[in-house]
Amino acid sequence: MAKRERVMRMSVEQPLWRALTAYRVLTMLYAVGLFATAYDEYDRPDVAVVYFVVLFVWTLATLPRVQNAAACTKRFLAVDLAVALTGILLTPIAVNDQHIESGGPTLPSIWTAGSVLAYAIKGGWRWAAFASTPVAVANLIERGAPARDTVHNVILVWVASIAIGYVVEVARASERTLARALEIEAATRERERLARDIHDGVLQVLAMVQRRGLVIGGEAAELGRMAGEQEVALRTLVSGGLVPLSRASEDAAEGAVVRAVEEPSHDENGPVDLRALLAPYAAAKVSFAEPGAPVLLPGPAAKEIAAAVGAALDNVHKHAGEHARAWILVEDEPDEVVVSVRDDGPGIPDGRLAQAEGEGRLGVALSIRGRLRELGGSAELISTPGQGTEVELKVPKDAKAGHR
Repeated sequence: MAKRERVMRMSVEQPLWRALTAYRVLTMLYAVGLFATAYDEYDRPDVAVVYFVVLFVWTLATLPRVQNAAACTKRFLAVDLAVALTGILLTPIAVNDQHIESGGPTLPSIWTAGSVLAYAIKGGWRWAAFASTPVAVANLIERGAPARDTVHNVILVWVASIAIGYVVEVARASERTLARALEIEAATRERERLARDIHDGVLQVLAMVQRRGLVIGGEAAELGRMAGEQEVALRTLVSGGLVPLSRASEDAAEGAVVRAVEEPSHDENGPVDLRALLAPYAAAKVSFAEPGAPVLLPGPAAKEIAAAVGAALDNVHKHAGEHARAWILVEDEPDEVVVSVRDDGPGIPDGRLAQAEGEGRLGVALSIRGRLRELGGSAELISTPGQGTEVELKVPKDAKAGHR
């Protein structure tokens, strides 16, 4: 039994979370070590001891919170930043004036940068800029004046966190793009496998039923005709001519997991693949040829084109005879879309269209030419008696319904 391919969960930002986890533990130990080595510079070491106990417990207790973006909630980030800011503002109370004047470290020291980096990894450069601002203000308050070394450290944290946040955003975008490409590749391979299986079995059986039904005649002929229609519809489905699947990332950590889902368009004026609207017209006696890439038109314009094609096919069924075949060809030009509907019927005698309009029968004039005129396009009918009829529809790519 063949196995279906899947896009496995992956996240380029996961190493950043692991690095942040190690950074928080190491910088917490570093801050405690600085306190131990400079104990004599503390006027109120009891304040520092209480803070470092809280910092130690908080850092170890929240390690699961910095494992991934889903666990790192906004509430956690806010409390974590508050712990860092509290340590900075407690520094003047715990240390002596000489410690501050000499540019000594704050109580949390470089542990504070971990809180800012968590914002950067979680939400990108905007979150990093938001978190860096109160840290900068707290450092200036702690020093009492904007000393050179303080300003230097503030700018360094600001620039570094914003840069890391920007890199994370770019990495996430690249990751999602890669995941979409992998999903499309997997879907293409699955479609090719199904096409081979269907071609080897179902399509051949349907084609045989159609041929045998025509030979036997009677009720079998009708069965053969229905089998032929199903064969064409199935070929269209296998070739990917129906509505394409949209793909969206659904990873809780905004990683690269992409699932194929059918999403109805909520924007009626948004772009629509014209191929999807024309594909249902394919049948046993109607062949549909399309480009390999989507043919995008504004929604209302695409629907009007599809309706005009339907009107042209109705004329084929009514006037070309039950045995006539028709062909739909879609061409995607740089500035316009051209749709041709051709049949192998007897053609239209000269002057017949003008006579029909004079008699009040306006099927071609209104259903086809009228629609294209509203879109700013054109409809040209070419017919030679005994050689069939061709209707060529042209519409600009920026066409809108109601265009004048």
